[in-house]
Amino acid sequence: MMKRRWIGCANIVENPKLVMNSMADVKKYITSEELQKHNKPGDLWISIQGKVYNVTEWAKEHPGGDIPLLNLAGQDVTDAFIAFHPGSAWKYLDKLFTGYHLKDYKVSEVSKDYRKLASEFAKAGMFEKKGHGVIYSLCFVSLLLSACVYGVLYSSSFWVHMVSGALLGLAWMQIAYLGHDAGHYQMMSTRGWNKFAGIFIGNCITGISIAWWKWTHNAHHISCNSLDYDPDLQHLPMLAVSSKLFNSLQSVFYGRQLTFDPLARFFVSYQHYSYYPIMCVARVNLYLQTILLLISKRKIPDRGLNILGTLIFWTWFPLLVSCLPNWPERVAFVLVSFCVTGIQHVQFTLNHFAADVYVGRPTGNDWFEKQTSGTIDISCSSYMDWFFGGLQFQLEHHLFPRLPRTHLRSISPIVQELCKKHNLPYTSLSFYDANVTTLKTLRTAALQARDLSNPAPHNLLWEAFNTHG
Repeated sequence: MMKRRWIGCANIVENPKLVMNSMADVKKYITSEELQKHNKPGDLWISIQGKVYNVTEWAKEHPGGDIPLLNLAGQDVTDAFIAFHPGSAWKYLDKLFTGYHLKDYKVSEVSKDYRKLASEFAKAGMFEKKGHGVIYSLCFVSLLLSACVYGVLYSSSFWVHMVSGALLGLAWMQIAYLGHDAGHYQMMSTRGWNKFAGIFIGNCITGISIAWWKWTHNAHHISCNSLDYDPDLQHLPMLAVSSKLFNSLQSVFYGRQLTFDPLARFFVSYQHYSYYPIMCVARVNLYLQTILLLISKRKIPDRGLNILGTLIFWTWFPLLVSCLPNWPERVAFVLVSFCVTGIQHVQFTLNHFAADVYVGRPTGNDWFEKQTSGTIDISCSSYMDWFFGGLQFQLEHHLFPRLPRTHLRSISPIVQELCKKHNLPYTSLSFYDANVTTLKTLRTAALQARDLSNPAPHNLLWEAFNTHG
């Protein structure tokens, strides 16, 4: 017996592969509570399909920036990962694997259906089939810009100049949709060409940095309608979509307090009147945000190219405006172009302002539910798809952000059925009704802001205005 036992051990030693295979069969586990402890900038762990990965160093080179990883760190993020990486990033995971599996890993029925749907879309090649919409859009934008330049340079009519300004605004709207597509890698066939397209049409043509857009937009997608994590809802002192913002929340995205002071109370109290005028000049804020980011100390991918592209815009646009005969026409031209583009800024806010909001960190285990509650679709006929750039299917886009817009209308009935199956909201309003609902939301918050029983700190300015009406 002793001899047999010794021979058995010798066989194992002489066959180290048996030892390695035996060790590989023994999985190491951690619980969700233990995973949650790894949620700091210097210690970022996430779980994908029950396997735990250390993304601490990867966050520094992540193409989508560090914000999505920071916001979801310490959680299972399978659904979010599938949404943003339909087959493109799985190859990077093996080198980040910690060796641990999530002991209490569970998949909800909603997530099972969502993942199945994403898999079916991928197998059908829908993420690669971009259609001819990009070519049509580029031709349309080229036509609009050419007509604008021709009207400015070869006509002396004031009204032709104003129409030219409107055409420029319409061109900026269409360019923004193309920039959005490029930022989500939907526009071109490769990452490099999408980057080039983003910088060219974003920075050079509109003056809005694609780097700024990616920084804020990725955070918006991950933390849809979180008042303290989603930058697209953080517009104090001018706008507040919820009275929860009156508590001067800490913006996790900007790293500063969203102070609801007397000045903010005054502006918010009339926001249902100022909403459209603010949208008309919202572009000015985007220019300012671009400049502030590019001169900041924050790590920015392709900073030099972004700065160069922005300088190109601030060369050709002032030159075009200077070709107009006098300053009144120049000012009117710029205002008309901004006001037309303001329609798009209204559209962006319609998709989220009147939807459900929450305070707190986004979670990975209710990805589908958070998107359905935080988004509003705009219903329209198919012949108006060009005008809304695919973003009228806001929920579909949030669920599948890498899906080219040419497929969004076709998957809408499928998403509706999935929402119905799991008793989740699918909100789709006409453009008019969405405006009415948004104004009601802003008015409700405005009236709450006028309630002096909820005082802002050192409310001397508010008392001086004495606005109770």
